[in-house]
Amino acid sequence: MLPDIYDWLFALGQFFQTGGWVLYLILAVSFLMFTLVLERVSFRLWSYPRQRSNTLSSMRKESLPAKRLSLLCDLDMALSDQFSMIKTLIMLCPLIGLLGTVTGMIQVFDSLALYGTGNPRMMAAGVASATFPTMTGMAAAVAGLLFYNRLSRWSESERKNLRLSLNEGVCQ
Repeated sequence: MLPDIYDWLFALGQFFQTGGWVLYLILAVSFLMFTLVLERVSFRLWSYPRQRSNTLSSMRKESLPAKRLSLLCDLDMALSDQFSMIKTLIMLCPLIGLLGTVTGMIQVFDSLALYGTGNPRMMAAGVASATFPTMTGMAAAVAGLLFYNRLSRWSESERKNLRLSLNEGVCQ
């Protein structure tokens, strides 16, 4: 039997309560990162084929080499758009997770200073919740990196194909 929506919401609430406020920041960065990834996927599937055919037909009609190169550069820039921002967000996720770990460990040390080291369970639970944001940030970064690498390789392959078509004179 599948859990209902209330069970999912309760589990999600426990997830954010365990990791603290930093998980909301990781969620926001991940949301932005995957929005940009989805934009690149939609560009690849729908916009790029139409834009490529328009550019190639314009290049065939153009007699000036500088104008053909300019048309190719516009398409080349469209292919590499947003990748630097996605890469930056991927690198930011583990760093935000480490911020959560540092703030969580500060809280653990504060509680140890107040209550002493007599309760190892409390200390273990505090360390576990302190390292939880790092794990979450790393998981978000790995997921983003998988999409980034796939899209980046496709983009680079298309950029090479466009350069070859310009060099071979297919567009003349």
